[in-house]
Amino acid sequence: MKQKLSITIDEDLIEKLKKVVDSGRFRNKSHLVEFSLSEFLKEADD
Repeated sequence: MKQKLSITIDEDLIEKLKKVVDSGRFRNKSHLVEFSLSEFLKEADD
């Protein structure tokens, strides 16, 4: 089950996220952030 999360992110970073989403690899910003956090946490566990 997914839950909403409210966070504050620097405008420059949001613009970069939008560009990556616009490239077509991710459905939306939430998908990109969820994927990125998952990958980060995998590496943090190693």
